[in-house]
Amino acid sequence: MDSLIAASARALAAGDALGALRHVALRDDPSALALRGIAMAQLGEYARARDLLRRAARSFGPREALARARCVVADAEVALALRELGGSPRALADAVAVLEAHGDSVNARHARAIGARRNLLLGRRDAAAEDLAGLDADRLPPSLSAVAWLTLAEIALRGLRTSDAAQALARAQAAAAQSRIPALMAEVSEAHGALQRPAARRVGATGQVPIRLADVESLLASNALVLDACRRGVAMGGAWLPLARRPILFSLARTLAEAWPGDATRDALIAQAFRMPRPDETHRARLRVEIGRLRTLLKPLAGVEATRDGFALKPRDGAGVSVLAPPLDGEQGALLALLADGAAWSTSALALALGTSQRSVQRALAELECEGRVRAAGRARARRWLSPPLAGFTPILLLPASLPLA
Repeated sequence: MDSLIAASARALAAGDALGALRHVALRDDPSALALRGIAMAQLGEYARARDLLRRAARSFGPREALARARCVVADAEVALALRELGGSPRALADAVAVLEAHGDSVNARHARAIGARRNLLLGRRDAAAEDLAGLDADRLPPSLSAVAWLTLAEIALRGLRTSDAAQALARAQAAAAQSRIPALMAEVSEAHGALQRPAARRVGATGQVPIRLADVESLLASNALVLDACRRGVAMGGAWLPLARRPILFSLARTLAEAWPGDATRDALIAQAFRMPRPDETHRARLRVEIGRLRTLLKPLAGVEATRDGFALKPRDGAGVSVLAPPLDGEQGALLALLADGAAWSTSALALALGTSQRSVQRALAELECEGRVRAAGRARARRWLSPPLAGFTPILLLPASLPLA
């Protein structure tokens, strides 16, 4: 390695992208191309960075597998920043194997952290935890250690383990301060805000109260029957009943939960579940059928009793009922939660993260754009979608698969 390449690498390690470019800006050998690509990525020029990194990977000879693997890892990190999630993880896994075979444990661990963050964006919390299993974050360089602890903190946050998340964030903050990289310190500071900002609204007879993640964790750990409108299901004592794919039953359950300890009238239930403001006998007959289905599903957790005017929810063992409402009303909560990270997302990446069709995402984005809640940049295949962060709220509970669905 010549002196200019070494000086450029040291500048990149310190977060000085412009200083790194000054050493190799006019060179086209593979090592210089790779360093230029990493520098351009640090400056936010992701498209140019990917081009340089791929040129470098193609330019390295057959005996330079280690250098090529490092380029693959850097390219995967740029793809993560671009929210291009549709590629196969096989290339990254192969790169990890090469790095470990050549004794480059630092970059191998960094590659695993990249894979974990990709899995988190796709809602695969368990897969992300497996990627980080056995990773000793404290033995990594400060910048990589901060990234690893940030990823562990997000896994804990999505699992509603706020104390574990706070400990991981404290270690991430210490590592970020040691790295002296402003962007990394800002990311850790933003992650700290998720613990302090409200995550949902607790709806009751007395009104709506914003609550934080720690309060949500305590509520779900209690013996109360919780109608979770963020994840569309019912929780009680550790049991979880998903209703995301049964919208009518979920609407009925929410109406009954909001009316507790009283009853919900038949007209109110029909209006909410069937969107019929003027019900007739056919709607009442259908309501009886759907209530019967809901009663069967809720049987382990609660009963649904008929009253003179409608139906009432009766939790087992005299437990209370709470309703967790998302910070924003509407059907596009998970979509807005993904966009709230400030990154530019393609519709294909959003569809992959949400587990739905690209056409459904496009329709939802069109509605949100009409309401002024998202904006598009670029055209055709280069179009990306952005949204301002959820002001005053953390989107953790709205992210895909943030709670167990079975």
